[in-house]
Amino acid sequence: MGVDLGDLLKKKPVELSYLSSKIIAIDAYNTLYQFLSIIRQKDGTPLKDSKGNVTSHLSGLFYRMTSLMEAGIKPVFVFDGKPPEMKSRTIGKRMEARESAKVKWAQAQEEGLAEEAYKYAQASSRVDATIAEDSRELLNAMGIPFVDAPSEGEAQAAFMVIKGDADYAGSQDYDSLLFGALHVIRNLTVSGKRKVPKKNLYVDVKPEVMELGETLAELDITREQLIDVALCVGTDYNPGLANIGPKKALKLVKEHGSIEKVLVSTGNEIPDLDRIKDFFMNPPVTEDYELRWKKPRSDPVLELLCDEHDFSRERVTSALERLETSSGGGQKTLDSWF
Repeated sequence: MGVDLGDLLKKKPVELSYLSSKIIAIDAYNTLYQFLSIIRQKDGTPLKDSKGNVTSHLSGLFYRMTSLMEAGIKPVFVFDGKPPEMKSRTIGKRMEARESAKVKWAQAQEEGLAEEAYKYAQASSRVDATIAEDSRELLNAMGIPFVDAPSEGEAQAAFMVIKGDADYAGSQDYDSLLFGALHVIRNLTVSGKRKVPKKNLYVDVKPEVMELGETLAELDITREQLIDVALCVGTDYNPGLANIGPKKALKLVKEHGSIEKVLVSTGNEIPDLDRIKDFFMNPPVTEDYELRWKKPRSDPVLELLCDEHDFSRERVTSALERLETSSGGGQKTLDSWF
């Protein structure tokens, strides 16, 4: 889920053409959750093959990455490693929320509440080891590199941007900025039309760029103070302070200068405060990776998607042709990447 700082951050909508030739380090688990949540049948059931295996993530990865690569974008996926111990509370709450959503999904289906059922179905999404491994296999067959982070994927993606190995960190969450990513892109994998909850209304969703430097300048704070604001609101590693949202947190941090002084002023405390702050400033990352985009291998893609998971061979073959021979929008062919 990440930290809720959206109301404070400056976002600039862009077209995919703006990102042509850019390397984007994509938070893999964040993106797979999006595909599992969004790519569903009308009753909320995820796409499945004839054996009952979920395939929504494979559909999203294959067709969306094909479109992005046609636009000249060079994606690299970053998979989470071992979560820090201080995240255990958040992980536990998420597991409980998913189980609760499953129960409510079934109840809503029995009562014929289609929209409610769909909402709870989305909330029940879970990325398990099989889904992650299938995703790695497909990315490898498509020629898209991936990196296994030692801990948080967003921290690794931010490091790759800081190092200059990637141009943007790609995630729906805002944690990448806290980890120091200079440039972040949202909505990369979910752009298009999106339904407004509980309304018969659809809105256009475009990729959004966030620049850390511009954000800090506009808010008139440092990166360390942005982390302090997040700690007031609540992160994956602490629950936050009661009745304090992003705007009030920003006001308090600017008024007092630091989270430590805010806590003294409000009579609050945050367990493991120093350890959490240090994790944001100096997270575990690896430099042991190589970013090489290879030509897609048709046979492994067809075997995985069509033979194992019942995808339409005609549709997959058509997308493979696009992936292999065209780049869309007059950009250079993919051969120039290799």
